[in-house]
Amino acid sequence: MIGYILRKLIYGILVLWGVVTLVFAIFSINPGDPARMLLGQRVDEESLAAVNRELGLDLPKGEQYLLYLNDISPVSIHENKNESSHLYLDSAKYDYTSLFSVGAKTVVLKYPYLRRSYQSRKPVADVIAEALPGTVILALFAISFALVFGILFGVVSAIYKGSFLDNFSLFSAVLGMSTPSFFSAIILSWLGGYLWSAQVSLPALPFVFLLLGIAFTFFGKHKKLGVRYVSNGLKGFVIGLALTLLGGSVHFLFGFSIIPFSGGVFHLPGTGLNMTGSLYDVDVFTGEYLAMQNLILPVITLGIRPLAIVMQLTRNSLLEQLSQDYVRTARAKGLSESRVIFGHALRNALNPVVTAISGWFASMLAGAVFIEFIFNWKGLGLQVFQSLQNDDYPVVMGSVLVIAAAFVLINIFVDIIYGWLDPRIRLK
Repeated sequence: MIGYILRKLIYGILVLWGVVTLVFAIFSINPGDPARMLLGQRVDEESLAAVNRELGLDLPKGEQYLLYLNDISPVSIHENKNESSHLYLDSAKYDYTSLFSVGAKTVVLKYPYLRRSYQSRKPVADVIAEALPGTVILALFAISFALVFGILFGVVSAIYKGSFLDNFSLFSAVLGMSTPSFFSAIILSWLGGYLWSAQVSLPALPFVFLLLGIAFTFFGKHKKLGVRYVSNGLKGFVIGLALTLLGGSVHFLFGFSIIPFSGGVFHLPGTGLNMTGSLYDVDVFTGEYLAMQNLILPVITLGIRPLAIVMQLTRNSLLEQLSQDYVRTARAKGLSESRVIFGHALRNALNPVVTAISGWFASMLAGAVFIEFIFNWKGLGLQVFQSLQNDDYPVVMGSVLVIAAAFVLINIFVDIIYGWLDPRIRLK
């Protein structure tokens, strides 16, 4: 097991080294003068030279790369006497503990030094520390939303395989996976935060047919199963929606209506949500306050795609488990269907879901960039977007490294858990 863990850690370090190399290569070839970004355009040459020396920009690219690796590495080598050296151990830059010294060189254990922001001149680590909690909270709520509803819909879809409910779930899953997040963010922001903020106006015909579908089930000769109410209600809703769209299109194109009541609407109280907002808002009288309602629209937007994937994985995995011998044995022993599904099959069916969620959580830290920008959510994604606009490359590079490190650590943790649960994985 120790050898397995060491292999995973080495793979993770190699991945991070590759990310660092790629990020440095991309941003080192960008045009612009970082020293002038820090000091402004009206500055003397002596000050420019001092800043270039501090940032290591007076060195060849290869030495700049090695200096950057030394800065972000937890274990690094520094000069402890020569203050003019690029490797000088400056206590104002590094928070470190000395390990040992060899001549004029000192090996230290330190926090990674991500340089300073060109715009605010604050340490990049402080900028990221201020922005990261907002993104982590958004990702946690989004992944929880995806897990709860994805597993629920996946189980129902697997139990009633081949039904209208199953087909509707599959269609919704494909739609959710294929819709770009930024497009979903724009639509939800406009609907929930603007169009329906004060009052929700919905077409009446789909809901009339939904009630007719439920009533048909209630007065029909079939068994009064809960899923049949839902399935027939959804059928009615889809029929009503199609008629509404058809009637609206004809009225828009030709000026007359062919379907009675297709233009009818009914009104509900508004959502009370805003198009933009962060976890904390500021009131001019009371000051800063917690605004949890601002989470709703970004969480739904960020959670749509993982929800669709979780639903598909749960459905397919549960169907596979329900065909196994141990499920037939459990049924032969007289266990109820709910006990067989929730007590035995579902527990084994969630393994691929756990794997997918572990990767999706780390991906959400990166995927939140456009969503945070559209909803003006104060997080790491919005910070990266603003830094790119302002050519503040140290913040962008530091943010990419933090996200990559989170992705690698989460995957290593999941691999170790799998190796502990299933020894066959360690042998591979």
